[in-house]
Order: sequence, then structure tokens, then C-alpha cells
Amino acid sequence: MTAKSAAAAARATVYGYPRQGQSRELKKAIEGYWKGRVDADALRATATELRRTNWRQLAEAGIHEVPTGDFSYYDHVLDTSVMVGAIPERHRAAVEADALDGYFAMARGTQDAAPLEMTKWFDTNYHYLVPELGPGTVFTADSTKQVAELGQALSLGLTARPVLVGPVTYLLLAKPAPGVAADFDPLTLLDRLLPVYAQVLTDLRTAGAEWVQLDEPALVQDRTPAELNAAARAYRDLGGLTDRPKLLVASYFDRLGDALPVLAKAPVEGLALDFTEAAAANLDALAAVGGLPGRRLVAGVVNGRNIWVNDLEKSLATLGTLLGLADRVDVAASCSLLHVPLDATAERDIEPQILRWLAFGRQKTAEIVTLAKGLGGGTDTIAAELAANRADLASRAGSALTHDPSVRARTAAVTATDARRSQPYPERAAAQRAHLRLPLLPTTTIGSFPQTTELRTARADLRAGRIDGAGYEERIRAEIGEVISFQEKTGLDVLVHGEAERNDMVQYFAEQLTGYLATRHGWVQSYGTRYVRPPILAGDISRPEAMTVRWTTCAQSLTTKPVKGMLTGPVTMLAWSFVRDDQPLADTARQVALALRDEVNDLEAAGTSVIQVDEPALRETLPLRACDHPEYLAWATEAFRLTTAGVRPDTQIHTHMCYAEFGDIVQAIDDLDADVISLEAARSHMQVARELAEHGYPREAGPGVYDIHSPRVPGADEAAALLRKGLEAIPAERLWVNPDCGLKTRAWPETRASLENLVSAARTVRTELSTS
Repeated sequence: MTAKSAAAAARATVYGYPRQGQSRELKKAIEGYWKGRVDADALRATATELRRTNWRQLAEAGIHEVPTGDFSYYDHVLDTSVMVGAIPERHRAAVEADALDGYFAMARGTQDAAPLEMTKWFDTNYHYLVPELGPGTVFTADSTKQVAELGQALSLGLTARPVLVGPVTYLLLAKPAPGVAADFDPLTLLDRLLPVYAQVLTDLRTAGAEWVQLDEPALVQDRTPAELNAAARAYRDLGGLTDRPKLLVASYFDRLGDALPVLAKAPVEGLALDFTEAAAANLDALAAVGGLPGRRLVAGVVNGRNIWVNDLEKSLATLGTLLGLADRVDVAASCSLLHVPLDATAERDIEPQILRWLAFGRQKTAEIVTLAKGLGGGTDTIAAELAANRADLASRAGSALTHDPSVRARTAAVTATDARRSQPYPERAAAQRAHLRLPLLPTTTIGSFPQTTELRTARADLRAGRIDGAGYEERIRAEIGEVISFQEKTGLDVLVHGEAERNDMVQYFAEQLTGYLATRHGWVQSYGTRYVRPPILAGDISRPEAMTVRWTTCAQSLTTKPVKGMLTGPVTMLAWSFVRDDQPLADTARQVALALRDEVNDLEAAGTSVIQVDEPALRETLPLRACDHPEYLAWATEAFRLTTAGVRPDTQIHTHMCYAEFGDIVQAIDDLDADVISLEAARSHMQVARELAEHGYPREAGPGVYDIHSPRVPGADEAAALLRKGLEAIPAERLWVNPDCGLKTRAWPETRASLENLVSAARTVRTELSTS
């Protein structure tokens, strides 16, 4: 096929679409089901309508091939576990009794059965449920969901392509099940899993699928020869099936590297590659293997993870280069649009000129369609779109919002000394113990307390003008009083003010910093029914005035126990925002760190002796390739130290991380030079405590003993058992007792009971230590 005919064949597609609906209808329906207000049929009806709406929006925008199977009640990796029959033994009875309730039990747990472990999907803020596998795992095919959703799309007269997590990525994401040896390698189950995938492919072909997409993002990470051989075997076997749909193997988030030749040789009909995050590397590698003659290439040239308008001319140039490398070149986003909000036109509070710079899910589909049209018909067919795009890009580049000379001058003046504490940790630790006088195994929480209906109503009343600022502040003050009183009665040692005034741990600060934009409807799924509105980091960052001092000081006035000041760290402020793409991340991190440094210093000056700077995204933002780690970790840890290094030795700096693979960054955790770190550990059975011990981590640590992402209440005995396991790795004089994460999403009854049990467990173990 000639380049001209390849261009004429260009089609527009996407790999996935936001699930929640314009007004988060899915969240409301699922949570209504959990509370008994919505029955199963009504929940399924809502899901059916949301899928129909999404597909029609895509088709009407000009998307030629819509995805199916990407929709999920909770998580697409959990859906894959159901599809292949990998149900944990502790949940099998619940699944057999009621498939929907059993599904949610695996995701959230029950009082009698812990949920699946949850961690981040590669370097995004989306959380997936980790498959649990072992030598005895028996896979069985259940293609019910995938076939039904394909059938729904086909019944609407649409061209549809089912999207599945690929078998290699599924196994590489899995962990040994409880009770299975820690060195068990789930990839050894590949030959057992492939026949199940073969059956699902056959079922989808019978149901009318022409193409099926198999997502293999794990192959953009560093992979051993054995893992690459497994990928080659998997696609040799699946590609060799006689009665199957055409196979499109998709990768995203980075360059394929050594995996590209493996997939290029596989007997599959197409590959989908990311040409945003790794455009040059993937293009060069594709050319090096001779392209994909006779096959389909889906080119992800529109960034599926960020919200800036695409540079259409740059993308067209990339697409033009690709035309000679495949039989057919189609246009797509770089990954599923799950990671961006639905529609920028819903935003009414963003200045119209700035709104032109933004592209959410619906705008990205329009960009994809425009690029496909231009690739197929030439630039003359999209002349108006190109002209408007040039104007939007120029408007952003020339805006005063993006360049503040005073911020840039301050950032340029930073020295290495600014990012170092005045005394080494052992001297600081002694000063802090003398100042704080905490007991052995001190107890605390991570920061937030339940965000009640009354609090959300108060914020809504303030926005709507039903109450004034004074009335709102009175409600916040009353809530802080209740939170402090509860913590004192429960016996916690280091208290928090509960963050009643905060809508989100990033958005709250972003709304008070220059250079950030906040959205009203920019919801993105984080996990399950938890949706966040990532702010947009659009320009240079500074702090006009104190952000947290007043409420922290208010809380401290109500107690003689220390109250932690609570801030979100610079890396997390970047990771959980849509970051600017017109300067290096390190430069932006330094700007944010300096703004936060001012807040830390003001908290200390106001009498706050314990300050927590959360960095849960430090591991999440780690590049997917090991060769890229050192540069990232150097600026990321420097940004944290720049935030915290200006305080006195007796001021105790805490940090917090959760739901990530910490073993990869233990040295970086050490390099933060925080005095205390609290970490998620309950679902992973204190794995992180062992990892810290193996590294020789010298500071204080609080591996969590209460899994706050489940509604179940851990008993005091359960918490004590986890605490004893923590003591096997961390000495008692350096061990803290705390939940895994903040309590914002929990209800008060379970919070009260769980924290009372946590304090009881700490007291029990203290007694054991004193008598041993």
C-alpha cells in the first residue's frame, strides 16, 4: 500500500473513555447500591445508559471504532480477574452467592474477609486491585461482561473493538496470594492462562468482534529476557489460533524498547504505540525493525493523560513519518481517556481565553478526528482547525500567567544549603524527644477525618450564598472542636485538626496558590467510586498568604497535646494535578516547594511542633524505566527537603505515603530526611516495614495497622498482631502506630471503633514490651 492510500485509510479511535458520566451518575448509583437505596437492576440500568451515552458521543464526534469492555463498576483489572476466574478463596462463596456483591467484596472487603490489595496503575493516580495468584490457581473463562458490552455496542449499529488487559501484563501485575511463598512468580502460570484468553477471544469472535485490543503496558517497563520470551510465547500462541478476531496489541505510558521487536515479530494484525511520552524512541525503534508491513499501526499522538490542547501540526508531522511504516495508520490518544475529565465546555469559572488551552475527553476525541481527517485528506481539509490551534498555542505561550519574573528569580537563587536541615537526624531526634515527650509507640492519624454530609452541605451553602463566610467558619470551628475532643478521649498522642475545611488534599492548596486553576466539573476516577478534580498547573507558582496556619492554631488552642500541621508535598502537588508541559517538571517542583516552605516556616512560627508534608505520589511518579530514575529522584527529594529544611531541629517533620511499591524507592525515602514517615502497610501485611529494615532505614516509621479503604473495622487483636509484625522489623523506640491513610472517605461509626481499637492495640503492645 502506498503512503497516500495508507493516509486515506486513516481512522479515529480511542482505547477507553471516562466511566462516571457527566454528573458522576455511576458513583451515585454504586454508592446508592451499597447503602441499599438502589437495587441491582437499577444499577445495571444506569451502567447500560452510561455506556450508550459514551458510545454515541464518540460516534457523533467522528470516532470510527468505539472501545467496549473498558467500562467498569470498580476497576478493569478486577474485571480481568473475574474474566479469568481468579477469585480469592476467601471471596469465592460470596461471588457464588451473588456475583455483584462478591465483586464489591473483593474490591472493598467485608468484616470477615479482607479486600484485594490496591496499588497504583503504573505511574498514574489510578488504583487497581492486585490479582492474587499461586501454584494452585485454576483459571476458568467467563466472558459474560465482555460479550454483553460488545453486543450492546453492535446493537446500536457501531463498529466496536473490545479492550482487554493482556495476559502478560495481568500476570506481571499480580502478586502471590496470602500463604503462598513470597518468591512465587505469577508469570509461571502463563501456559495455564493462555487457553482462557483463547476461549474469551473465541467467544468475542462469535459475538461479532472483528478486532480485539490486548493492552500490554507492562512491556514499556524494563523486562528480563525471560519476561520478553513469555510475551513472545503468549502472542505466538494467541496469534496462532484459527478462529479468532484480529489482534491489536497496545502499549502506552512510555517506550516499548526491547519489547518492540518481540511484538513486531508476533503473528498479530496490529500494534498501538504511544507517540507522546515516547515519540522519538518508539518511532526510531519502529523504523529499526522495518515497520509493520501488511499490518495496522494505531498511533497515540494525542496525550491521554494531560489536558493541554494538542499541537496539531506537530502531530500531523509525526503521523506523516509513520505512513511509510505500516499498511494502515490510525489515530488515537496515547492511552485510555480514563485519566482526563469528560468535557471542558462544562467549566464556567475558567476565563474563556484560558479555556481555549484545555482539552478534556470530548475535546481530545475531536482532536483525534481532526488529525485523522487531515492525515487522510490533507491539511487543506482542516485549515480552519489548524489556524485556530495555532492561535490557542500562541495565546498560552504569550500569557503573563505562565511567566512571573519574581518567582523565577527566587527559584534561580536556590542553593544546596537551602535543602539541608541545620543538624543531622540523631541530634534532631534527641531534641524532638525532649520537646514532645511522647510515649513508646506513639499513636496518631494521617490527617483527615470523615467528611460528613454536614460539612459538604456547608461548603455547598457557602458557594450558593445560603450562608456567609462567618457562618461557614463557625461550622468548621465546631467540627474541629469535635475532632480534637474525640482524639483526646480516645487517647491518641499526636492529634490532627481533621481538615474539615479542605475539599481535597491538592485542590485545597491549589486554590490558594497563584498559577493554579481549579475546575468545577473536572472529575477523574482515582479508585472505585472515589473521584478527584485535579487542579491545572498553568503558570508560575507563589503563595500570596498563609493557607493552613489559622485552623491548625485553632485546633492547638483546644488541647495541650501536639497538633500536626498538615501540608501536601511538592511532588504530590504535581502528580495529582495536570502539570504544565512547557517547562521541566523539576523547575515546577522547585517553585511549588518554595511556596510550601513559606507555609512550613509560618506554621513553626505559630507554635506548631509537628508538621506533616505528605508525599504519597513520590513512588507513583517514578519513571517506568530504571535509567530515568536517578534524575527524577534527585529533583523530587530535593523539592521535599527544600520545603522542610528551614525549621528548627526540635520541630518534627513527618511525611506520608500510601498504596505504592515502596521497595523501589527506599533509598529515596531515606534521602527525604524526614524525621517520621507513615506508610500504608495493612493490606500488604507489613511488607514495607521489612523493606525499611532491609535497607537499614534509621528514622522513625509508622507502617499502617488499619486499612482505611475498606469499610471493615479491624479488631484490637488484629491491629496488635500487625503491630507485633512491625516490631519484628522496626525497633519499638522508632515505631509509630497509625492508620494506612487519611479518614476522609470513612464514616464516623467505623472511624471511632477502628481508632479506639488502634489505641487499645498500642497500649496492649506497650504493656507487653514493658514486661518482657
